[in-house]
Amino acid sequence: MTREDAELLLIEAGASPDNGFPLLEAAIACALHDDPARDPQIVRDLARTGVDRLSERLILESPEEALAETLAGDLRLAGDLLTYDDLANTDIIAVAERRKGLPVALGVFYLHVARRCGLSVQGVDFPGHFLLRIETLEGPLALDPFSEGRVVLPSELTRRALHAGLPPNVADRLDHLMAPASDRAVLVRLQNNVFARAHARGDFVRAERAALRRALIDPKDHRPWLDVAAAREGQGALAGALEALARASALDGGAALAARVQRERVRMRLN
Repeated sequence: MTREDAELLLIEAGASPDNGFPLLEAAIACALHDDPARDPQIVRDLARTGVDRLSERLILESPEEALAETLAGDLRLAGDLLTYDDLANTDIIAVAERRKGLPVALGVFYLHVARRCGLSVQGVDFPGHFLLRIETLEGPLALDPFSEGRVVLPSELTRRALHAGLPPNVADRLDHLMAPASDRAVLVRLQNNVFARAHARGDFVRAERAALRRALIDPKDHRPWLDVAAAREGQGALAGALEALARASALDGGAALAARVQRERVRMRLN
């Protein structure tokens, strides 16, 4: 698959409704857009093995136990504690090869495998640390894919929320802390991680690609185009930065002021 092929797949994913968003295949397309010279079959094979193992475990185990044992035990997917900021942790193909990654990258596998086995699992856009929400007979539970899929107790959720800077009147509201996120939002969060790491390293080419993927995945959002503009400006591609800022302004009148200010600053550099 070429980078252009990957972009076409992401455009199709962006046009799909939230309830039909192809999470795993879109995550693969993102990885190939970043580096097309790879075979993504390892991702599909790992996911297929997970579905087979989870189906067997669900016969005797509770949904949350079976899911954690399958993904963390059978598939050996775990959080990368030693090289957390490694960009490989944000890439679904590299995660499948290394069996470790960021919470949201691991979460893509959890979500795909769980749903193929009939479980109701959704992402949770928790501040600072992506989590999963699984529906059980006793009610919803929070799972941490970075910590071998273990259950996160309500008291721990509140502690984490306070640590992330949420006010106390919000940090103790479980309905807010465990609000489900769409699969589109899950993949956007993953690409945000790529952008932030690449931009911090001065790798503006890679940062631009990550921001562009966000724009394709969520075509109604103006914010990715602001990041595309910043990445292009970092490369010295000022005309391209202006084009991206114009797209941001066209998408959202609320973004017009920020985009206009940034556009005028870039235009001054052109003169």
